[in-house]
Amino acid sequence: QVQLVESGGGLVQAGGSLRLSCAASGRTFSSYVVAWFRQAPGKEREFVAAIKWSGASLYGADSIQGRFSISRDNGKKMVYLQMNSLKPEDTAVYFCAAAQGQELRTSLYDYWGQGIQVTVSS
Repeated sequence: QVQLVESGGGLVQAGGSLRLSCAASGRTFSSYVVAWFRQAPGKEREFVAAIKWSGASLYGADSIQGRFSISRDNGKKMVYLQMNSLKPEDTAVYFCAAAQGQELRTSLYDYWGQGIQVTVSS
């Protein structure tokens, strides 16, 4: 089992950057695929990116391509989401999630953090 805690959110102006962090507990962190999702007010939860132990990654919507980057530090049990060139439409609650195994996936995650707010002002 793994527990996830997000940090690094907040308020930023359009065009700015934020780095979200996801701290994981559990002895077998390397065996989990970890992902970021986001949910804007009134919208469904959206897959952002996922990364497996090797560092191979998968990204979601075209709107984040080239602006967001996911990475992980297995030794520190951390996963990061670097967000650059932020836009007001990136405003959402961002969630860290984990699933056991090494398959990159956009759904069916078993463990979730509590979420963290990211607000981008215009």
